[in-house]
Amino acid sequence: MKHSKPISGVIQIEPHRGMQAYDRMIFGQFLEHFHRQVYGGVFEPGSPLSDERGFRKDVMAALRELRVPIVRWPGGCFVSAYHWKDGVGSDRQPSYDKHWKVEEPNTFGTDEFIAWCRAIGAEPYICTNAGTGTAEEMSDWVEYCNGTTGRWARLRATNGHPEPYNVKFWSIGNENYGSWEMGAKKAAEWSMLVAESAKLMLRADSSIHLLAAATADSDWTLPLLREAGKYLSYISLHGYWDILHVKNNPSDYATCMMFTEHPGHTVRKAESLLCIAGLEQKTALAYDEWNLRSWHHPDRDEAACSAVAARDKNDIHSTYTMADAVFSASFLNTCLRHPQSVRMACMAPVVNVRGPLFVHPNGLVRRTTFHALAMYANLLGEHVVDAWVTSDPFAQADRSIPSLDAVATCDAQMRQWRLALINRHPEQPLICKVVLPGRALTGNYKATVLAGDCPDAYNDIEHPQRVQPEPVELRFNNGVVSLPPHSITIVQIDE
Repeated sequence: MKHSKPISGVIQIEPHRGMQAYDRMIFGQFLEHFHRQVYGGVFEPGSPLSDERGFRKDVMAALRELRVPIVRWPGGCFVSAYHWKDGVGSDRQPSYDKHWKVEEPNTFGTDEFIAWCRAIGAEPYICTNAGTGTAEEMSDWVEYCNGTTGRWARLRATNGHPEPYNVKFWSIGNENYGSWEMGAKKAAEWSMLVAESAKLMLRADSSIHLLAAATADSDWTLPLLREAGKYLSYISLHGYWDILHVKNNPSDYATCMMFTEHPGHTVRKAESLLCIAGLEQKTALAYDEWNLRSWHHPDRDEAACSAVAARDKNDIHSTYTMADAVFSASFLNTCLRHPQSVRMACMAPVVNVRGPLFVHPNGLVRRTTFHALAMYANLLGEHVVDAWVTSDPFAQADRSIPSLDAVATCDAQMRQWRLALINRHPEQPLICKVVLPGRALTGNYKATVLAGDCPDAYNDIEHPQRVQPEPVELRFNNGVVSLPPHSITIVQIDE
């Protein structure tokens, strides 16, 4: 591939401003009962690739590579008509999923989800039904999982789990601000329901951390914070930027790059709402549903069979290019730049649909996003340090973004540095100057680079390793290094 004149950028790292540990829960995932995420995704009893519980062993192994810290379940829109008692015990009956218009077998429920989370080393995070459900039903679910006495704690023991699960994270509702959601609420209704639900849930277990569906809109979130903020550890934000739920016409690389600054705008707005409510020291942000591309699910008023069949378009491999990987890395950089406020993020979903893993009956494919997430989860330092980033722009029509996106991380002694450097430009290499006071960066430094052979490169069943990270040695000269186009680089700088 021929490249035109390189573009340039600078990252000025400022160790004198100190460092801050970020929360690894920003590397979380999300699992919903939608299409082939659960059944035929993480859970496939009878498959030669599954264990005795029906959990796909190859999927669990891949997710351990991501060091997934937390998984949100069971929805999503699914949860707003889901009754958890249908999915526990030995006498489970299928039920009709009113949101996605399919039959839910209920063979994967609370006990299975928690066992699966423990198997991959993740904290279970349960989202409750605040749509057609009640505050008491939410509280009963907490009792079932965490109680030592009471009817529902005894039911858990009867179901073969005498010890409490100690599920720490619970969300009240999902997108109840939206007209598409079953049980949508007005702001005043929502703030009261959250407050009353929180009181009941905390009486079942006072140690849990509560979240509630929110937005960066003051009309919705300020009443919520004023009425229920004292009970909430987080408010829940969602974001999809390439909107494809009606028409599955994925945007091209350049268009996707124009979305990379949007998550940061939302975070700053939400931070301001926490400050106005006086809760910036108590309540954090959880971006607990995010992805570049929204899920494709055409009009649910259509015939159920055609609507369900159309969902297969979510698994067209050519959709998941370097655009998805670079956007995902930029999203995580946003979280890392706001370590005090953004304490959780869950990519939606974890498998199939738009997830980092595509699972099929004979194996799986690691999409470009999988590799981006793996690099961030495994290669960064544990602390983030302030840095100023400037660069030439990458423009599309009347919009532009900085070509360079970068964050600096380090160990507790600031001796080992891990820099995440992103060149968003599709075609041009980027001459990046790294200014790290006290370090003369000249010579070869170990790095890992993710860059496809073109911006539209993707992995599929026939070519599962077309895009994958490569360990390299990068040559620095007085702090200057060249970054390939459409790339993610994590460079290692040690004493």
